[in-house]
Amino acid sequence: MENQKFQIVSAQSNIDWVGKKVTGAHNGTIAIKDGHLVLNGNQLTGGHFVVDTTSIRILDIADQATNAQFLGHLVSDDFFSTDKYPEASLVITTVSGNHVHGDLTIKGITHPVAFDAAVNVKDGQLTASGKLIIDRTKYAMRFRSGNFFKDLGDTLIYNDFELTVTLTAKAA
Repeated sequence: MENQKFQIVSAQSNIDWVGKKVTGAHNGTIAIKDGHLVLNGNQLTGGHFVVDTTSIRILDIADQATNAQFLGHLVSDDFFSTDKYPEASLVITTVSGNHVHGDLTIKGITHPVAFDAAVNVKDGQLTASGKLIIDRTKYAMRFRSGNFFKDLGDTLIYNDFELTVTLTAKAA
């Protein structure tokens, strides 16, 4: 078998995020800018994708003013610093079965991650999905983290956030 490259279709790919705090959770989306996946046969072997951090959207806050205020906070230096770091990325380093290892870069800081991925190929189109649990404090997002601030009470924001990545790609 030889490697086959699949180009990610940005308009059909995205990330759903969930961030949790003591009093509840928030969720939204982030767009995939571009990237590719490499398969050998039907087995994922590599690839990378770029995330447009300026595309962060909040889905659970209907009030426009509150949504805008929260979004302003997420794009600030307390969280994603999108003015300085408009992109994040994931580079797949190794794959064993459906278990993927990669290097995740957010705010210019890179750490290894591991997650399970489901990959399907049909008629020259690939779909892939996986759920990552990320410790935000590893990427200099320490705002209201119990690891760095005491006596936060019900304002504490949990360190882990969830990213559910869904990719569609076409044979290159």
